[in-house]
Amino acid sequence: MAVASVVAVACSWAGAVQLRAQPQAWAGAWLAKAVGGMSVWPTASAGRPEIVGAAVGDRPGGNYRNPLRAVKGLVRERIDEGVDFAGAGPVYALGDAVVTSAAADNFGWPGGGWITYQLTDGPGVGLMIYVAEDIVPAVTVGQRVSPATVIGTMFNGGDGIETGWAQPTGLSAESQLPQAGAIGGLGPYPTRVGLDFEELLQSVGVPAAPNRNQPPHGLLPAGYPASW
Repeated sequence: MAVASVVAVACSWAGAVQLRAQPQAWAGAWLAKAVGGMSVWPTASAGRPEIVGAAVGDRPGGNYRNPLRAVKGLVRERIDEGVDFAGAGPVYALGDAVVTSAAADNFGWPGGGWITYQLTDGPGVGLMIYVAEDIVPAVTVGQRVSPATVIGTMFNGGDGIETGWAQPTGLSAESQLPQAGAIGGLGPYPTRVGLDFEELLQSVGVPAAPNRNQPPHGLLPAGYPASW
């Protein structure tokens, strides 16, 4: 009986150690997966912030990535019909898509740039994205792109860029349609459509817009995910 008691205690102690170790192993695996896109960790001894790599958003059915990850001097601006940013450098596609417009002389937008592409994967499959204003297209209509494709180069032209949900036709911003509230260049802002796109950008690591907590205007049409 004494031997059996010792064995039982030893087994219980071993089991407890194993159970205590499991959360650590699980946490390590989860953490490794969560930061799979990071290449350098910040250290406690460092005297300044360090870049930890491009933000990657794993979405069901496909990968979306931060399309502004290589823009130099990126400045977050307001949410209007879409989301505004200042800076300069390459702009990538958000996800797998097909280019439907690529113009540098669309004078309906300051700066003339107008690029649209339709997502072919992920939770936003079928939706159309636009990037407009101070951007020179690097793609052509009909071209298939991925999150690794530079679709245009953003330049310092005084207007920055605006990016957001485009109409299914690719003619302009979705917020201008009646079902979205028919909100155009005069506002009021932020639009509900613009806020939805900004939430998608946040999910892949883009900084939040300064007016994102203001009451939104207009409607979010059917077919757009209400959360990201």
